[in-house]
Amino acid sequence: MFRAYLVDDELPAVKRLARLLQATGRVQIVGSELNPAAAIEAIRVASPDILFLDIQMPGLTGFDLLARVERQPVVIFTTAYDEYALKAFEVNSIDYLLKPVEPEELDRALNKLEQVQGARGQVDLRAALEALSRSASLQRIPIRVGERTRFLEISRITHFFTQGRLTFAAAEGKAYAVDWTIAELEQKLGPSRFFRIHRGTLMNLDWLEELTPWFTGRMAARLKDEKRTELTVARDRVRLLKRYLDL
Repeated sequence: MFRAYLVDDELPAVKRLARLLQATGRVQIVGSELNPAAAIEAIRVASPDILFLDIQMPGLTGFDLLARVERQPVVIFTTAYDEYALKAFEVNSIDYLLKPVEPEELDRALNKLEQVQGARGQVDLRAALEALSRSASLQRIPIRVGERTRFLEISRITHFFTQGRLTFAAAEGKAYAVDWTIAELEQKLGPSRFFRIHRGTLMNLDWLEELTPWFTGRMAARLKDEKRTELTVARDRVRLLKRYLDL
């Protein structure tokens, strides 16, 4: 089991995350702290394998805290502010979870942690993450058509979306049921081709034709498929998408 330490200035967030972690049966929580300054010494003493760390906290940000920790554990950031995602991956982190953390996204992060930890001792963390990203890349994806399973080329899929509790792949004007969640697809496909523009939408950047400002800070993304499909880019994803596209 992984030994985890939790740092977040919001007690309800700590309690929720602790409950989700305990439910996985994969993590032993060795401590938690609401005060980021006090957490520095506590992390040194506890020496956890993994640190679940909020970013925007009073006094010290999560990045400030890491800069003062002598032996840095692997980090999974937990925050309500998506704007920090790019900077988060510049430090010793393997994932970035938006609050409120969902169980399936937490499982994805723990799966990634297992793969990275398994690679340690042979390569450094950055190399392990790059190898993980390459191994996650898919060329085809299984889809359900009635009782049959077909394989659809990733390049033909314009986007993935959720409807109710189901996930669908959109291709050539049709929607096909997929057995993976959006979070799982995001991990398997990697960031090079698909970008998560909404909690329930993963867009194929190869099909993006046009971006237009929309209401309340959101954007409309028009695809170059036959239907000229328009997707909504959530407000908290707009800045990340613009940075990724160098806009």
